[in-house]
Amino acid sequence: MGRADPEEGQLPAPVKPPDGGWGWIVLFGCFVITGFSYAFPKAVSVYFKELMKDFHVGYSDTAWISSIMLAMLYGTGPVCSIMVNQFGCRPVMLIGGLLASSGMILASFTTNIIELYLTAGVLTGLGMALNFQPSLIMLGTYFDKRRPLANGLAAAGSPVFLSSLSPLGQVLLEKFGWRGGFLIMGGLLLNCCTCGAVMRPLDMGMKRKMEKTQDKYEAKEMLPIGGKSEEGISTTDGTKKAKKAKKKPKKGKKLLDFSIFSNRGFIIYTISKFILVLGLFVPPILLVNYAKDTGVPDTEAAFLLSIIGFIDIFARPACGMVAGLKWVRPHVAYLFSFAMLFNGLTDICSARASNYTGLVIFCVFFGISYGMVGALQFEVLMAIVGSQKFSSAIGLVLLIEAFAVLIGPPSAGRLVDALKNYEVIFYLAGSEVVLSALFLAMATYCCLNRGKKKTPPPEKTPSGGGGSDTEEAESDVPEAEEHSSDNHQPAHNTDNAVVAASEEANHVEDEQSGEGGRCPEGDREVSAQAGCNADQTVERDSF
Repeated sequence: MGRADPEEGQLPAPVKPPDGGWGWIVLFGCFVITGFSYAFPKAVSVYFKELMKDFHVGYSDTAWISSIMLAMLYGTGPVCSIMVNQFGCRPVMLIGGLLASSGMILASFTTNIIELYLTAGVLTGLGMALNFQPSLIMLGTYFDKRRPLANGLAAAGSPVFLSSLSPLGQVLLEKFGWRGGFLIMGGLLLNCCTCGAVMRPLDMGMKRKMEKTQDKYEAKEMLPIGGKSEEGISTTDGTKKAKKAKKKPKKGKKLLDFSIFSNRGFIIYTISKFILVLGLFVPPILLVNYAKDTGVPDTEAAFLLSIIGFIDIFARPACGMVAGLKWVRPHVAYLFSFAMLFNGLTDICSARASNYTGLVIFCVFFGISYGMVGALQFEVLMAIVGSQKFSSAIGLVLLIEAFAVLIGPPSAGRLVDALKNYEVIFYLAGSEVVLSALFLAMATYCCLNRGKKKTPPPEKTPSGGGGSDTEEAESDVPEAEEHSSDNHQPAHNTDNAVVAASEEANHVEDEQSGEGGRCPEGDREVSAQAGCNADQTVERDSF
């Protein structure tokens, strides 16, 4: 009757996001997961000096621990997508929490740097990756109208945890040493399992119950009242069960949906994001050393990162609220382009800052623009591909970003060693971010918006080929009414002819008996009402 059977397709009909309720608990879990995923690799750096002393290695050797964590977070995106599509978000997050915690616990017993790479780097990084991506997927399923705000609040977990985990790590290092600190940090990562436990999938039972009730209603409408109606209902249920039993072996589910590469918006987003990542992380990485080279004391130089983090905490939720406005949300891609342009121009304009006041001003504007980019990046991706394909899309995007992460900051470090000039690096990083902003805005306008204007709007059909399964299910009853009205159309035409012939003769009689015979309330079409009045006129003529 116009409703798609979920067994025939690869994806079930989506459930309407509640935009609240248990979704706020899911949002809090995503806040915690985002904080651990982005802040933990940076917070571990407080232990690097003690590791250098115990293992007799250099700073570059210990820095590989954070690099491996980030590489696992980005590079294992497709693996996470496959696991989520196969097993669901909650089991994957529980496994990820156990892996992240066990990695840090095992790292506290290591005896060389290679073992640290395998435990704290690979195991913990993989565990955080298995938590980060599913949490974003669940956030997209629970929020629709408030999704920009939800993404902004969840993204705020990164600066909040960065400002708290780094001082906590320093306290643990002073009291328990790096081994005790790693052990306690591993215990803290068990909270990822708690966050994974609250990520329950949306209940499909209500939708199945509504579909079953609607099927019985349709059977009662089509069959006469009595025993035959019950027989028809049981026959319908039996036929459906037989069809489902036959279709079950044919049912398949894509572990990684590569069809998203046919989406031009996704291609544009991926290219712009790759260019963005090349220069986005370079200024905060080199900022402290740049400040020290200009004569700023060590404590004041380290405080610059705290300024960025503090501004970032408020910038992300505020940007999420702005992106959720009615007149802004349809153009969220352009807002994302503006955020990237703002960030790139901040890098370029601050390249020649030579005193502490100039660097503080740079940190304020960089924190605002960096927070805007962080709040909008996944919202734009969700808007492009939709919640059904988001699990595959984010995995492929993170994999592509992993190459940019491995190219951008190391290349900038080598240029600093070769040129001994930070000014060129800031110009280069800012130019890359500006280029990504211009590419996204121009490509979106030229390739997407113009294409929509040239394409004629599709004709509306009763089946609603482009609509959702819920819309198709809701259109079943109107379809039945349309078919019934079509079957009686010839009778209506004949009656209308009789009415036209005897309209003047029966005008007074029609007014007197107009209230006595009315059309049924369910029939609201103009043609049906005309036919109903015609039937009444014919009956009066016959008498």
